[in-house]
Amino acid sequence: MELISDILLLAGSFGAAIYCHVLSTRLKKFTTLESGMGGAIAVLSAQVDDMTLALDKARGAANGSAESLEALTARGESVARKLELLVASLHDLPDPAAAPPRPVAEELPEEERRLRFVRRRSPRDTLEAAE
Repeated sequence: MELISDILLLAGSFGAAIYCHVLSTRLKKFTTLESGMGGAIAVLSAQVDDMTLALDKARGAANGSAESLEALTARGESVARKLELLVASLHDLPDPAAAPPRPVAEELPEEERRLRFVRRRSPRDTLEAAE
C-alpha cells in the first residue's frame, strides 16, 4: 500500500513539474517585448502617448479657434447694432422725391463740366513735385 501511495505521489509531483514548466515557457513567450504580448502592450502604450499629445494639440487649437470665433461674433454683433442705428436714422432723412433733382453732367455748361472732372493731387504727388 505504501508503494502504491509513493508511486501516486511521485506521478503527481512529476505532473506538477511538467505543468509548471509549460506555464513557465508560456509566460516567457507572453512577456517577450519583441514578439509576445509585452511587445503589443509596449506599442499600444507608445500609441496612447502619441494620441494624448495629439489630443492636447487639437484641444489647444480648438480653444484658440473658439476664442477667435467669440471675438468675431462680438464684432459682428457690434456692427449689427451700428447698422440698425443707421437704418433707423434713415427714417429721419427727408424724402428723396421732395428734394430737387441734381443736374446731370450733360445738362451743365461746358465750363462746369470740366471743373467737375479735375484730378485732385494726392499728398504723394505734392511731395514728388517739391523734390
